[in-house]
Amino acid sequence: MTQHKHVTLLQVAKHAGVSRATASLVVRGSKNISEATREKVLKSIQDLGYIYDRVAANLRSKSSSTVGLIIMDLANPFYSELLIGIHQELTKCGQTVILGTTFNSYDTQSRLLSTMLEHRVGGIILFAVPGSKSEVIEQILSWGIPVVLLGRKVPGANCDYVGMDNVMGGQLAVDHLIQKGHRRIAFLGGPSQITSWQERKQGYDNAHHKAGINIDASLVIEGPVTRESGVELIQQILRIPDPPTAVFCYNDIIALGVMMKLKEMGLVPGRDIGIVGFDDIPEAVMLSPKLTTISSFARLMGARAATLLHERIEGLSMEPQRIILQPKLIVRETC
Repeated sequence: MTQHKHVTLLQVAKHAGVSRATASLVVRGSKNISEATREKVLKSIQDLGYIYDRVAANLRSKSSSTVGLIIMDLANPFYSELLIGIHQELTKCGQTVILGTTFNSYDTQSRLLSTMLEHRVGGIILFAVPGSKSEVIEQILSWGIPVVLLGRKVPGANCDYVGMDNVMGGQLAVDHLIQKGHRRIAFLGGPSQITSWQERKQGYDNAHHKAGINIDASLVIEGPVTRESGVELIQQILRIPDPPTAVFCYNDIIALGVMMKLKEMGLVPGRDIGIVGFDDIPEAVMLSPKLTTISSFARLMGARAATLLHERIEGLSMEPQRIILQPKLIVRETC
């Protein structure tokens, strides 16, 4: 492929034998172009090495076809499922996703937000890190850039939110373990600074209160949302004088670490210790035994967030929306 610096769209149009307006429609993904014309323009783009300056185009049109998406970590399949749901919906709308991952770092989130704003994104979907400030959200909104919070609330932020009924999810999980005869149930993992942890803990508490079971604070241990954390936490909880007979894990990733360690110790999940996770990631059914969990419908959650953001970008005026999906207990083999 021949490379030229600073190839213009006009040069592409002349090379393809079309007008500049037609070439512009092709690079912007318009459907009002014949397939033959599209192929000619795309071949000229490839031959000349033309690169579409999306930022400049956004500035000229005072709009943007790009959307910023900030999530925690693609290594967790839950976020991969979210991304699929978001991407599928935004692609239908002709929008492109700029993806950033924070690994739960506030500084990283701040840098990503700045970068996306510099690229004139039309809106932002944000899976907020612990400690996120409502003032930052309000500032972005004041610039006319819509923000949809996904999965985690930011206290005080008056913007759209799409998430799960975590209180009900936590209660469903612990109710199930109590119905199976467990009375000492641990809650393992997750940082208490985030709203999803607080809500799942509330569900944990509600189930105990409903059953008339006292809550033992020593059975609640925070930790990173990783497999390694699950390995550490199950060892820690089993060392206490009166260990639990079952564990409710903040998410499936932690539950997978718990199960790995139990097997290493010669214990069978579901027979020796009951386990319930949260999220219903694809790996939950690939293990033996299969993981009982709470489905958070990640793809649907992502799709709802994308649809809501697109409506905002299109200028649909409405009060900030709160879309709360209802969880479902998926009973398998670990209880």
